[in-house]
Amino acid sequence: MYKIWFNQADNPYELRELVRMFLPPGAYEILDNDPWEYNFLTTPGDLLVRVPDKISEKNEGKRYLYDELSRCTGKKPEWGILTGVRPVKLTGELLHREGSEAAVFRLLTEDYRLHKEKAELLLDTWKTQQEILFDSNDKALGIYVGIPFCPTRCVYCSFPSYQVAEEQMQQYLLALKQEIEYTAKVINERGAYAESLYIGGGTPTTLNETALQSLLSTIRENFDLKRVCEYTVEAGRPDTITEEKLSLIRENGADRISINPQTMKAETLRKIGREHSPEQILEAYKMARKYAFSSINMDLIAGLPDENPEDFKRSLELVLSLAPENITVHTLALKRASKLKAEEDDYNYRQGQTVGNMLQIGASLLKEAGYRPYYLYRQKQMTGNFENVGYSLPGKESLYNTRIMEENQSIIALGAGGISKILNPKENKLERIANVSNYEIYIEKIEEMIERKRKGIFL
Repeated sequence: MYKIWFNQADNPYELRELVRMFLPPGAYEILDNDPWEYNFLTTPGDLLVRVPDKISEKNEGKRYLYDELSRCTGKKPEWGILTGVRPVKLTGELLHREGSEAAVFRLLTEDYRLHKEKAELLLDTWKTQQEILFDSNDKALGIYVGIPFCPTRCVYCSFPSYQVAEEQMQQYLLALKQEIEYTAKVINERGAYAESLYIGGGTPTTLNETALQSLLSTIRENFDLKRVCEYTVEAGRPDTITEEKLSLIRENGADRISINPQTMKAETLRKIGREHSPEQILEAYKMARKYAFSSINMDLIAGLPDENPEDFKRSLELVLSLAPENITVHTLALKRASKLKAEEDDYNYRQGQTVGNMLQIGASLLKEAGYRPYYLYRQKQMTGNFENVGYSLPGKESLYNTRIMEENQSIIALGAGGISKILNPKENKLERIANVSNYEIYIEKIEEMIERKRKGIFL
């Protein structure tokens, strides 16, 4: 058992996250008191790790802990001491300060302990972003609309995702319409506008054709689509896609969609709770191509149950044969709300090496096919503590995704589970204003959700 004392460190949360990169649940204990001062007795086999007294800055403490745990365990996690969500943003800040890629590469690999492949990935991603990001202004906004419904719930899912009757979906859309109308009205009055629109979920195409048309009409009638640079609808589940829905999406102004296989292995699809086949994925993609979308994104997940690197490679090769404009490679993340996390608490830790191999294969194949990384983020509970990366053919990158990762624009989120992120440019900080995640409470308290926006955003 590892017993760890953080001493007087002012960043215990980040240190806890660092420990989790090395050790599985149950293999360590974070002590509340100094074991030396309180004559803490250990059992045979315990190993005490203590952050020193004198730490000049927080990264020094993280480096010490990383090096000490590396010495004890023989492991060197590829992301070094980085525990934040948006490492590309940090890379940009370092480049602004240091002035050269060589200097930043040295800082990332030496001071932050990154493996060179991860440092190169950050620099490549940052360079792609510089080609697509243009100066915005405080009147330009990202708008997110959440539809928290899916046909089934995947075993790894921790997002708001409900399986309900059409009547309940209709009630939700009526409440959502009120929030859309209020938000658009205030935005228009202030001379602001939607630079990008993103309808996500859940799975928005879980809605039937009539309900989907109602939602899209509400958006078209309230937001000025002439000023929208990018309009995306997630049609993630192939078993929810129909010709009529695709036609409605295009007719109402959206030009980007997602069709998300997660895997092309039939056995895995059944295990994770998806009621569609690989053949339905191919058919949905073929159907969507008839409607001249400017970009189709396809998601794959590295680390799904019982898959090996060869399974992941086959899935990616099949997706690449379709030539979608965007391919997002996710690392499986298991949070407390997911079924698989409840069943296998150490899954994230145990599958780390396998996922690392999958990501290396993916990066190589995508580069060979002409795709470039353009956005990247990390989050807690990712298998092997790796990353999610959005890859794109040149010129097909998602502006909405890039803005979110760079945190350089206000995003107003509508619907259950939506978290608006309002930028304070003077302090370069975001303030978060959240809606409730439960769709029934959202319906019941829609006036309160609107009031939160009035006070938190528009006042």
